[in-house]
Amino acid sequence: MIVRTNVHTFDWDEGNRAKCQKHGLSISDVEYALIHGAKVAPDIDHSQDEQRFLAIGRVVSGRPVFIVFCWRGSAIRPISARYMHAREVARYETSTQDDN
Repeated sequence: MIVRTNVHTFDWDEGNRAKCQKHGLSISDVEYALIHGAKVAPDIDHSQDEQRFLAIGRVVSGRPVFIVFCWRGSAIRPISARYMHAREVARYETSTQDDN
C-alpha cells in the first residue's frame, strides 16, 4: 500500500540531521521531498521497535530521494535520507508508470 503524506511538522535533532546530511541532503531537501508528493509505504522489515516508513520523493531540482522515517506524535521524524541510485530510479519509474 502506498499513501501520500501531507504533514508539515518535523522532528529534528543532531542525530537524524547528521545522518541525512552525510548523504548530501539538507534538512530543507528532506522536508521538501516529504511535503511535495512523496509516495510512502510501511517498512515492515525494520519496524521492530517502532513503525517505520519508506518514502520516495524528489528535491526541488527534481532529483529522486529515498527517505526512511517514523512518526513521533504528529510529527515526521526522518531517520535516514539519500539520493536514489540510477538503477533504483529506473525500477521506481517503471513500477509507477500507471500512477500518473
